[in-house]
Amino acid sequence: MPIIRITTRIQAPIERCFDLARSIEFHVRSMPTSGETAIAGVQTGLIGMGQEVTWRARHFGVWQTLTSRITMYDRPNHFRDSMTKGAFKSFDHDHMFRREDESSVMEDVFDFKSPMWFLGRIADAVVLKRYIKGLLVGRAREIKMAAESDCWKAYLDYSSARPE
Repeated sequence: MPIIRITTRIQAPIERCFDLARSIEFHVRSMPTSGETAIAGVQTGLIGMGQEVTWRARHFGVWQTLTSRITMYDRPNHFRDSMTKGAFKSFDHDHMFRREDESSVMEDVFDFKSPMWFLGRIADAVVLKRYIKGLLVGRAREIKMAAESDCWKAYLDYSSARPE
């Protein structure tokens, strides 16, 4: 099973980084090349424990549908989304956050398994690991950019009580 780890240092509060990572609208904005949209489940706002979202996106020129559920949740330190339906045999994506000095450190750990046993392992090693890593690096860059500027205000509303 390939495991991808991406670590990003962000000069912003940990809560802001955590909430941007679970914002449906921000996710759509951060994945422009795939045309990703939420089509079922939680389609707006911040996704939370036990909730599901179904995404439609184009990868490798093919439209695909994938459903994931938040299976672990500890704001603002960690959440996990796990695939319940989709093209992979399985995947778990851990989003971990910690304070370090005057910044936040975001770590993505993406653990996946392709279908088709032997052919899937070849696809994992040759194509998918690099492709997914590129997506995760791009998304982390978008979260960093938004969290460190005023862009986050378009996606998060902290004017009333903080979201749980």
